[in-house]
Amino acid sequence: MKKHTLTLLAGAFALVSCDKPAVGLDPLGQSAEKSPYDGSAVAASTTTTPAETPTPAVAKPTTPAAPAPGKKTIKPEMPKPLFVGTPLPTNYNPPNLENPAKVKPTLEVQVPDGVTLLSKDKPVTSSDTQPLGDLTLFTDGDKGGDDGYGIELLPQHQWIQIDLGETKEIWLIWLWHYHKQGVVYKDVVVQVSDDPEFKISTSVFNNDFDNSLKFGVGNDASWVETNHGRSMPVNGVKGRYVRFHSNGRSLDDTNQYIEGEVYGK
Repeated sequence: MKKHTLTLLAGAFALVSCDKPAVGLDPLGQSAEKSPYDGSAVAASTTTTPAETPTPAVAKPTTPAAPAPGKKTIKPEMPKPLFVGTPLPTNYNPPNLENPAKVKPTLEVQVPDGVTLLSKDKPVTSSDTQPLGDLTLFTDGDKGGDDGYGIELLPQHQWIQIDLGETKEIWLIWLWHYHKQGVVYKDVVVQVSDDPEFKISTSVFNNDFDNSLKFGVGNDASWVETNHGRSMPVNGVKGRYVRFHSNGRSLDDTNQYIEGEVYGK
C-alpha cells in the first residue's frame, strides 16, 4: 500500500472515467466516405448491358514489423491516461519544446538481442535526503500517475539515481515523471557512470537548452508529460549508476518522479 502522497497542484483537465486505456490522447474523428455516385438516371441505347457486380475488396490483415536481424523490441506496459488531450503549457515555452499534436508518442524501441530490464527493484538514492514518497517507488514497476505512486523532491535542481549493482551495457532508458497533468519538466539530463559521485560521467540525454545545470548545452527535445513517458535510446554506454536530473517544471519549481526503467545487458 502506498504510504506517501505527492504535494501536487490540481489541473483543469477532464479525467478519463473508463478503466480501459484510451487508444490515444487526442484521437482524430473519422467521417464516413461519400460515394461520388449521385444515383441520377443515365441515358441508355435500345440494347442494355447488365451492370457487373464489383468484387468487394478484402482487407489484408496487418502484421507488426518484425525486428531487424539481431534486434528485439522493447514495448513497456503503459499506465492508463489520466487526462484527455495534451495542451501546451502557456507559462513555459522553451525553444526545443515538442508540439504533442505533431509528434507521435513512442511506444516501442528496437534494441540488440540479449537486452533486458535491469532496473526493477534496484536501490535508489537522491539529492533530497527527505523526499516525499519512498524512493523505492522509482523502480517498483508501477507507473500509475495518481497520488501516492511517485516521489517529490525539493525545488529547483535535484536528481534521483539508480544503482544497477554492477557495470552494464545500457541500450535504452525510459522515464516517467508525474503525468496527471500536462506539465513540462525543465533541464532534464540523464547521465551514466561507474562512480556513485558522478565525478566522471556520460550524458545520454540532455534537453537543457541554455546550460542551466552546467553540463553543457543539450540538443534533445523538451516534452509535455503523458502516460507514455519518454524513451531515451542509448548506444551501449557502460556504467553501474544512472542519474536523472531535473530543475523544476512548468507549474512550479518542484520535481516529481514516477518510474525509471533501464534496459541493457
